[in-house]
Amino acid sequence: MSEIAESTQMLRTAARAADDKLGTDQVALDVSATLYITDAFLIISAENDRQIASIVDAVEEALQTTHGHTPLRREGRGSGDWVLLDFGDIVVHVFSQEQREYYALERLWKDCPVIDLELPEHSGADDA
Repeated sequence: MSEIAESTQMLRTAARAADDKLGTDQVALDVSATLYITDAFLIISAENDRQIASIVDAVEEALQTTHGHTPLRREGRGSGDWVLLDFGDIVVHVFSQEQREYYALERLWKDCPVIDLELPEHSGADDA
């Protein structure tokens, strides 16, 4: 499997784990042509610090179990509003909505291609 294909599979594994913990507005960006240090970013929003922690734990566990990868680096774990997990080939950003809007990574990296995460469609809260 090529490095990009492996990175894409890692992104999808991380995205499914975040989706299971109700992470929202997930976007994956292929930054490999722009950055030497990583292939892709996965950007996820969460409602509060507990949900951020839950998503981070789920992503770490899923990537360890499925791909044998643990983060090379973690940033922001104590801050509660933005956690960065650096897995080398991919970097996962889990934001509170306010921090995501403030840092606007999608705007900064707008020229990078979006990667399809192949997540199931959710019909939203109207199902209840």
